[in-house]
Amino acid sequence: MRNFKELLSQKVVLFDGGMGTELYRRGVFINRCFEEINISNPELVQQIHLDYKNAGADVIETNTFGANRFKLRKFNLEDKLYEIVNKGADLARKVAKDEILVAGSIGPLGVQIEPLGPIAREEAQDFFTEIIKPLIDGGVDLLIFETFINIDELRQAVIAAKKITDLPIVAQITIDEDGNTLIGTSPETTIEELVSLGADVVGVNCTVGPRVMLSWLETVRPLTDLPISVMPNAGKPKNIDGRNIYLASPEYFAEYAKLFVQSGANVIGGCCGTAPEHIKSMSTAIQALRPKISFKSIQKIDIKVEKKVEPLEKQKKSRLANRLCNGKFVKFVELLSPRGVDASKEIQKARELFYYGIDVINIPDGPRASSRMSALSLAVQIQREVGIETVLHFVCRDRNVIGIQSDLLGAYALGIKNILAITGDPPKLGSYPDATGVFDVDSIGLVNILNRLNHGLDIAGYSIGQPTGFFIGVAANPVAVNLQEELNRLYWKVDAGAEFIVTQPIFDHRSFISFYKQIEHYRLPIIAGIWPLTSLRNAEFMNNEVPGCYVPETIIERMRKVADSKEKSLEEGIKIAREIISEIRSFVQGLQISAPFGRLDSVYQTLDGFD
Repeated sequence: MRNFKELLSQKVVLFDGGMGTELYRRGVFINRCFEEINISNPELVQQIHLDYKNAGADVIETNTFGANRFKLRKFNLEDKLYEIVNKGADLARKVAKDEILVAGSIGPLGVQIEPLGPIAREEAQDFFTEIIKPLIDGGVDLLIFETFINIDELRQAVIAAKKITDLPIVAQITIDEDGNTLIGTSPETTIEELVSLGADVVGVNCTVGPRVMLSWLETVRPLTDLPISVMPNAGKPKNIDGRNIYLASPEYFAEYAKLFVQSGANVIGGCCGTAPEHIKSMSTAIQALRPKISFKSIQKIDIKVEKKVEPLEKQKKSRLANRLCNGKFVKFVELLSPRGVDASKEIQKARELFYYGIDVINIPDGPRASSRMSALSLAVQIQREVGIETVLHFVCRDRNVIGIQSDLLGAYALGIKNILAITGDPPKLGSYPDATGVFDVDSIGLVNILNRLNHGLDIAGYSIGQPTGFFIGVAANPVAVNLQEELNRLYWKVDAGAEFIVTQPIFDHRSFISFYKQIEHYRLPIIAGIWPLTSLRNAEFMNNEVPGCYVPETIIERMRKVADSKEKSLEEGIKIAREIISEIRSFVQGLQISAPFGRLDSVYQTLDGFD
């Protein structure tokens, strides 16, 4: 009973159900590392395996889905990776004996790989190898990669496995209520990509219930002769008295098990919320059908290959891009969105700045995790009513990768051409500390997405038709606490497609010049952030409460000496700002001047004489 491929040729193979939700149902708190239970409470894990075996499962999965270095690191268990994974395989093997099979369960890494993140594909393969080896050593009969969102990450997992073992492989992606992947790929394209992985079985699991998966199966079954697996959740969870409960019954799953078999599924199982009772009902239903195994002939999928598009030349992307490409010195001024729906004051300030000769208005997106009018809305209003270009901050905090793409396409259609790609302040810094952040990607991944759109491709690598022409900016902090990490991240941003750099407010010109000398080889325009201080309190606030900002003690002392006079404080703050500009002027291609408390007179006095 140790040959999965032979078993697959004889019958519809039934896998077990959920492990994580079953541990939760049996009293393991949600904040625990479920994979660590292999060590701290192995009897519980074995009992669940035994219950699934007794329910009629042909294959049980190891309790190792999230046992990779990135997810274990959150629990300070990274150094126990081999032990946890190997123990998980050993526990399942002892229950299975030689009577049923054991599948080594492996999930996504939990970090973005290139092009959406800084983890190289080869590195991802190494990280998957760390998980696969202890599973093999523990005696698993096959490997199952499940609940993947990104097919490219799934591809790296399969490549890693094939390098070190010839064990059978099941490769599964997860889908949404429309049957598309979570990044919007259609079932027809998804199955073509899954087939190209070289796995023995391909399919879907998690996120949705049986109805959606049946529809997906009916769509893709005629398109491949590979075995297909379906492992749905027990519906959507409901929160009842503080506990997440899945309501789809075993009887409901039994009915769908029949439909799965009749529609050509070769492997069936359950995911989140399914219990031994579900698997028992499914086993009974499958046995009653006594299905004959046959794979339908493959039908070639005609995928329209779009003609390769040429990205827009940099100098044609925007007026800002054109000026920087032609060596012009540019001036940004930062304006915050209003807290309400009336942007008339901000529009009037933008008009005044335009008349003064400012090149662009820089608009932060929810700075310090605050709730304000959409930065996109203000940017569009200013461009349409004033005629001055804007640089729109775009943060990853509030959007998943689908929302990011949709909002960027919408922004471009509304005339926004300059984007500053920002990870975003975490919600706990703002007025709503209990709000959740998304952070599907960080600023590095966002630059990759922008660059792909500029090449006419969406985040899944498919054509969007006419490409966007975003001029892509990124942030840099010359006085970061971990400067090497900041330099590494800037390298990744430049590698991803960054075209200009905007710094955090500079108060220490020596640190900036040192930073500049380490990045000048990128040959990208640098826009230096300048903040005219207004008071001693303002200086202390910037130094202690604004992430990534550093005000030297010498400057704080200068502001302290004039603290008794509001007028002298403003004068000293502007004097300091002008001194900094004089020191760094030859190193930068522009300035971003903030207007503390909306004071435009500070902007004019700071810029007076600098062209």
